[in-house]
Amino acid sequence: MQYRQLGRSGLKISALTLGTMTMGGKGAFEKVGNVGLDEARRQIDMCLDAGVNLIDTADIYSIGGSEEIIGEALGGVRKSGVLLATKVRFPMGKGPNDAGLSRHHIIEACNASLKRLRTDHIDLYQVHQWDGITPLEETLEALNTLISHGKVRYIGCSNYSAWHIMKALALSDAAHRQRFVSQQIHYTLEAREAENELLPLAHDQGLGVLVWSPLAGGLLSGKHRRNQKAPEGTRQLAGWKEPPIHNEGKLWDIIDVLVKIADARGVSGAQIALAWLLARPTVTSVIIGARNETQLADNLKAANLTLTGEETAALDKVSQQPLQYPYWHQAQTANDRLGAADLLRLGPHL
Repeated sequence: MQYRQLGRSGLKISALTLGTMTMGGKGAFEKVGNVGLDEARRQIDMCLDAGVNLIDTADIYSIGGSEEIIGEALGGVRKSGVLLATKVRFPMGKGPNDAGLSRHHIIEACNASLKRLRTDHIDLYQVHQWDGITPLEETLEALNTLISHGKVRYIGCSNYSAWHIMKALALSDAAHRQRFVSQQIHYTLEAREAENELLPLAHDQGLGVLVWSPLAGGLLSGKHRRNQKAPEGTRQLAGWKEPPIHNEGKLWDIIDVLVKIADARGVSGAQIALAWLLARPTVTSVIIGARNETQLADNLKAANLTLTGEETAALDKVSQQPLQYPYWHQAQTANDRLGAADLLRLGPHL
């Protein structure tokens, strides 16, 4: 297992992270998975044996159920080297202050997460989504309060736009507060929008990048085929609508190339899709979650899989997205003075 530095921090995390949205199976999250305590213990042990050192969850997953299972599985005692990441933002109750990123909700939610996780600190505490009502200064001050009290070690954001992140970083720097060390984003062969702004921003600002749903909700697992019925038990059949598919024809073109490479290598399509992500510039860790041990064991093998230049080029070509404005204009008129962050997006088009 490779370990990579998380942004500008001194913390090193494994290239693969254990995602736990499948744990708990409560409410809408039953569509994603229903991993119970015993299975969770086995999955955690499998990941630790493979060298994974980060477990990622969120308070909203099964309305606290995922955090509770993790806390119980770890027995209230951190196994050597285990790092815990969780998130805050979504409604955890019916009250007017049971959601969002106010000082009140952040501190209340953090204390509740600590209790469910049965730990005294959270290694990476992430704001789960933007809150356009709460002043960003209030959110950042509350997160820094948690750091000063020793309840949180590092802070990050998830599902923020580039301007949201830059505003947060600017405010943190101006107030000499701890800044976000990472962003958690959706990024796959099928969905490469993050390359427009979020990945160049990560390069420029020194943010770590954690990738959620790297197999597009299972669509890139290699089990789906053009003109064939989706396999039983998949998220799509269960009614889980993340991520949205905007171009189904292009998706099948990507899957065709993915499966061809996987069959030639004698591995799963999932391993190829994960290996492609692990080799992308600025990606720190890819979050893998599974409904069962077989899926997890297969995904873990991606850590040791390296694609050839020819394989990478084929996947890049079939999944490449056209340049949007202002990037096509920059590629045409500003390519004599592009920096390293610019070239992450524009380089393949020059």
